[in-house]
Amino acid sequence: MRLIRELRQDSKLFVLVVVGIFTAILLGILIGDKLYTPRSLMSMAYQIPEFALIAVGMALAFLTGGIDLSLVANANTSGIFAAMVLKGRWFPGLSEGAAILVAILVALVSSMLFGLLNGVIIGKLSAQPMIVTLASMLFISGIGMALTSGNAIVGFPDAFTNIGTAHLFGVPVIFIFSMIVILLFGKALSSTSTGRRLYLYGENKTAARFSGFKVERLAMLVYTLTGLFAGLSSIMIISRVNSAKVGYGEAYLLKALLVCMIGGINPDGGEGKISGVLITILIIQLLTDSLTIWELSPYSKKLIWGAMLLVIMFLNHLYNRYRQKRQLERTVKGVS
Repeated sequence: MRLIRELRQDSKLFVLVVVGIFTAILLGILIGDKLYTPRSLMSMAYQIPEFALIAVGMALAFLTGGIDLSLVANANTSGIFAAMVLKGRWFPGLSEGAAILVAILVALVSSMLFGLLNGVIIGKLSAQPMIVTLASMLFISGIGMALTSGNAIVGFPDAFTNIGTAHLFGVPVIFIFSMIVILLFGKALSSTSTGRRLYLYGENKTAARFSGFKVERLAMLVYTLTGLFAGLSSIMIISRVNSAKVGYGEAYLLKALLVCMIGGINPDGGEGKISGVLITILIIQLLTDSLTIWELSPYSKKLIWGAMLLVIMFLNHLYNRYRQKRQLERTVKGVS
């Protein structure tokens, strides 16, 4: 019901839904019965959660006028930390249940600390988010590479891998969990005072500062939360594939940027809804599976995602110029 109300109020979201439905129908016609088989839909449901959490973390950074290029590196390295615990290399002697609990806590805490590091530098030093998170991406990936020498850590307890493979009434548990987390987070952004402050912070940092907001704390909160989303994603990834390694999900970063742009999140901050991001995630996953069915190489897929991102950025630039022109015309009419 809430989504229906948003559709009535938001024309961009309505257009996105229409595009999504049209895309789903068109792909179904082009590919036939290969796309919407139970096996294919189940595969989508297992892959969406880990990417969706990365994309929502990126959307949160976008809403504040920032960006987090370290999300995938954070997820991979946090997953490696968890794997070290699960394999008994850290905290040896733990029972299986205790090792799983500690591994999950280590992944979440470490990912949040990586995010907090970004937030401290961005908030306290007023550094550019792109530069900071690019540097932290290299730093965090370097930690993971130093721990593993580039090799995968494999073979986790069955009780842990069940996290990524269990299903309820035919629906993967991680899909249900991720959708609940994302919907609750979207609700919190739109209906809490902290959420409204984040929007104002992204729209006009100077106004937010003069309004008495502690913008440094807001920056630290935002990037700690993006780190948390990366940590949750890391648990889903390593439990699903039963291994941890630097380099998993490399395409997720580019696709997360694409999802945010298509989903209506303004990269300059202050505008956009998580519901738009969620709809776009489903569209992108349909396209991803379609490209796989067409047997395109990973390099071809990257070329397509990169081209789509360039086009969307160009269209977004034109839209922003048009909107600014319209606002200027209204201001001139109001003065006259």
